Amino acid sequence: MEAKTVSLVQESFEKVKPIAPAAAGIFYSKLFELDPELKPLFPNDEAAMKVQGNKLMTMLGAAVAGLSNLDALIPVLKDLGKRHVAYKVEASHYDTVGAALLGTLEAGLGDDFTPEVKEAWTSVYGTMANVMIEAAY
Repeated sequence: MEAKTVSLVQESFEKVKPIAPAAAGIFYSKLFELDPELKPLFPNDEAAMKVQGNKLMTMLGAAVAGLSNLDALIPVLKDLGKRHVAYKVEASHYDTVGAALLGTLEAGLGDDFTPEVKEAWTSVYGTMANVMIEAAY
């Protein structure tokens, strides 16, 4: 992975951190809008979804930070992919999650979500999703 790609993702995620709870809300709204059939895979009460959103942002933050050390990140992603099978996540869901993530970043970053930043996130998410999918399926 190119250093510039990693840098763009890490720098842009720093701008998302202050709005993490709102970003998580945007993400799940977009996810369920893109595929309403995913909603039953998640808690159906507001408090539990806030906890879920916090887990999402924590995991995403750790993954973004881990881009600086891929040798350590890859086993974590493989394990995460395997665990998601138990949550009834299918390989096809990763595309929907990626679209929801990009939509969330676009909404959260506004003008800072440049084509270059979008391309960097698309590349990084694609790589992470492929590692998770290959480990799980």
